[in-house]
This record gives sequence, C-alpha cells and structure tokens, in this order.
Amino acid sequence: MNKIYLDNGASTFVSNEVINEMMPYFTNIYGNPSSLHSFGREANEALDLARDRIAKAIGAKSNEIYFTSGATESNNWALLGLVEQYQNSDKKHIITSQIEHPSILETCKYLEKKGYKITYLPVDSDGLVSIAELLHNLNNDTLLVSIMAANNEIGTIQNLKAIAKTVKEKGVIFHTDATQAIGAININVKEMGIDMLTLSGHKINGPKGIGALYISNDISIAPIMHGGSQERNLRGGTVNVAGAVGLGKACEIVCRDIIINSQKLRRMRDYFVDKVMQTIPYVKLNGNKFQRLPNSISLSFGMIEAEALMMMLDLEGIAVSVGSACSTGSIVPSHVLKAIKLSPELAAGTIRITISKNITKEDIDYVVEKMDEIVKKLRSISALTKSNVGGFDNV
Repeated sequence: MNKIYLDNGASTFVSNEVINEMMPYFTNIYGNPSSLHSFGREANEALDLARDRIAKAIGAKSNEIYFTSGATESNNWALLGLVEQYQNSDKKHIITSQIEHPSILETCKYLEKKGYKITYLPVDSDGLVSIAELLHNLNNDTLLVSIMAANNEIGTIQNLKAIAKTVKEKGVIFHTDATQAIGAININVKEMGIDMLTLSGHKINGPKGIGALYISNDISIAPIMHGGSQERNLRGGTVNVAGAVGLGKACEIVCRDIIINSQKLRRMRDYFVDKVMQTIPYVKLNGNKFQRLPNSISLSFGMIEAEALMMMLDLEGIAVSVGSACSTGSIVPSHVLKAIKLSPELAAGTIRITISKNITKEDIDYVVEKMDEIVKKLRSISALTKSNVGGFDNV
C-alpha cells in the first residue's frame, strides 16, 4: 500500500541537511550556551549563527531574533508581552482577523477578559482582510494589529505589505504570524514595516519544539517567561541549542530554494486541483485561487462528511486533515470556514491538503483515484445526497 503524506500544513519531515547540522549538538557540542567555558562558548556560537540565518531569511538584524518553543509561544509573547509593556498607557485596543490561528484568537479572548477591546476583522469569501475595514477600525487607542501572513487552513496570502503600511502610517505596532508563509513567500520585515514576526521550525522541514519571534529594535516588549538572563533578559530558560541550529538551517534552506520549490509546488498543486475537479463532481476550491500558498489546497465535497473521507483515505495510506471539527456528535465548521461564509453542508465536507516538494504526479493520480472511489461510496449512503442538501444547486 502506498503511504502518501498530504498534511504538511500540520508538520513536515526534518530534512537531512537539517538533521546533519543538528547532530553534533546532541553528542559533541552539548554545553550550556550560558556557560563561560569553552563548551558553553561553542554552543553559544551556534546560537549566533542560527540567529544570523533566521535574520537573513526575513531581512532582520541578528539581535532582533529571539528563540521560543514554537509559534504558539511566539504569538502569545507578541501580544501579552506588548500589553505588559504598555500596561500603564491608554492604548487598550487590539485589531486582529477572524481567521487567525487559535494561539492568537485565544490570547485575544483572554485579553478581553482583562478589559482590552479586540476588533476581529471580517474577511471576504477568499479569506482576505479589507484594507478599508482595517483603516476604519484603527484609532488613537489601538496598540497593536496582528494579521497572519498566510492562512493555515485555506492558504490565502494576505496583502501583507499594504496592511503593514496602513498600520504604520497610524503609528501602530504591527505583528504578523508568518508560520505558514516562511519559505513560501518573500518577506522582508524592514522593507514591509513589520515590528514583530512569528515563525516555527516544524513547518519548514525543521524540528518541532523550536520557533522564533522577531522583535524590531525600534519597539519594547516585556518578557512573559521569567528566569535567567537568556535571550537578552527577555526569555528565561536554557535555549534548545540543537533545535535553534535546526531552525536556522531550515530557514537558510527554504529561502535559498524558495523559487524552485514554489514553482514545483504550484505546478503540483494546480495539477492536483485540476485532476480532482475533472474527476469528482460537486467539489469547491476554497481560498483565493491565485493569491494562495503554493502547497495549499482546501476542498469542499458536497454530500459527504469530511471526517469519513479523511478516515477512509487514511486506511488507504493517505494522510489529509479536515477543515471542520466534530463536537458533541455534530459537525461544527472551523472558525475559518465560518468567516468565509461557507455553507454548513460544504464546511462539513471540507478537507485540507498540503503537499510537499517530494510529491509526484503519480502520487496525485493515486490519491485522486482513491478519493473518487471513497466519495462515490460515501455519497451512495449519504442522507445529504438523498435530501439534496449537499451545498450545490441542481444536485
């Protein structure tokens, strides 16, 4: 049985180049980077190189890169650290979007309980934030705007430069969660006016459990993890040296290969979408057709439930993820699918496919063949089919 992994938006394999770079820091160079002896200095030099590589990847300065445990911590730190820094100011307003990652949305809900006003910007049917809507909501009380660079579920890439320009013209701090975007689109934080940026290792063929937060030297932010003087007194705790080395190398690789990888991924992505659309009726592609991540496909299948499709594909050795979650026995659309106003029937039949650079046309042909068989089987027994409520007209 073929084993085909199509859930790279959730996590990726660690590349051999990254593994080879990391290995010495598990075995030979294992000193604490805060130690003053030669073992510690050698480990600290590795952190400096990793910072240099990450900084180069996003157009930052090395001393603006801070290591974290991953994107969730980085996003929490960006919001909570800024709020802590400005706790005595009158700025108690934060703007974000309705389709952010839960690590942003849940942090915003927490801040609402603390008395902060949060504006959740709507998006259009493609998942794009309106610049006019953003401008309308910016005011003298706005402390921060946090808009993700690219959506993790439907793949839509935001007009990041225009958003940042609008925010900066109002003198407001701008943060972006670029976890899915690094290596897929070119980002230069200085040219684009980005004050803080989140990234994570395991989305770009690096290790899990390591991430970074870019914090511009032009802004101040308080720590949310207290302890030692690591990370220039802003994040206590011994740095994961091997992980940081891996993250730095992964950033170097994806930015080095961004053009060739993006071109191949787009070809494979478009081949995949065309193949599905030609083979299986009543399927909808979600997100902006052109302004989207090169590896991302969100498909809604009429008259089926996504969980059943996902599980049956898994039995065929094919890994995808669902665009909706099952809660207390009923299908509840994800917040992203709700935000783009997808019908409940189509939201319930939505899966996310995120391909890697290793996929082949033969892989895609196999997946679509199995997908077609499973969809036909599921539709033949679906109550939605019998009641003609699959989310499409003239079913």
